[in-house]
Amino acid sequence: MSAIAIFVKTPGISAVKSRLAASIGARQAEACHRRCAEVVSAVAVAAAVGPVYWAVAEAEGLEHPDWRHLPRLLQLGDGLGERMQSVHDELCRRHGAGILIGADLPQLETGQLKAAAGHLLAGPDRGVIGPAADGGFWLIGANHRLPASAWNAPAYGLSGVAEHFMQAVGEHPNWLRLDSRSDLDRFDDLSIVIEELQGLREPHPLQSDLIEWLRLLARKPLHDQPPDP
Repeated sequence: MSAIAIFVKTPGISAVKSRLAASIGARQAEACHRRCAEVVSAVAVAAAVGPVYWAVAEAEGLEHPDWRHLPRLLQLGDGLGERMQSVHDELCRRHGAGILIGADLPQLETGQLKAAAGHLLAGPDRGVIGPAADGGFWLIGANHRLPASAWNAPAYGLSGVAEHFMQAVGEHPNWLRLDSRSDLDRFDDLSIVIEELQGLREPHPLQSDLIEWLRLLARKPLHDQPPDP
């Protein structure tokens, strides 16, 4: 079985989507994080490949109302690599295979998750990666624990993260590479994400609803927003 963990930060406890907030304000960035997380979780559940968890960044966020409708795991460790490793190791321990995704990819498709899970169940020593347009990855998974050296090798946030990660893992596992997608990190990403949402063949109803909301968000830069409370 393949389990999925969606990485989230909790609004009001951690700063959320700071690069996007620089253009639209913290309040709207938090709303965007919540809306996108809701969409991603709905698509992940609809894929029906295995259990779906929130991977929550803060211990005090585990009981936050935003995350109560799915089981939670706490991200453990100092850096992003350690936190991803801790969650992936726990998914492998509980379910045999783990898939990690972020909450900032609302154009996720059930078919992508089914392909990823199917690959991991088809044989030993398998991995799956979804490369992002900025050189990172929007999905990572394997059907066995990966070494700490691989999780900590990339300079996250810089270019070439996906390739560096796979190189650090070595010749194994047998990788499945999914289609590239664009994370919603910055204001300029809004138009790209909207376009990718519009191109979905079988969108989830929440994805269809999100398109218009993101269009409105893209029309209102920071100087048009009301001040944050």
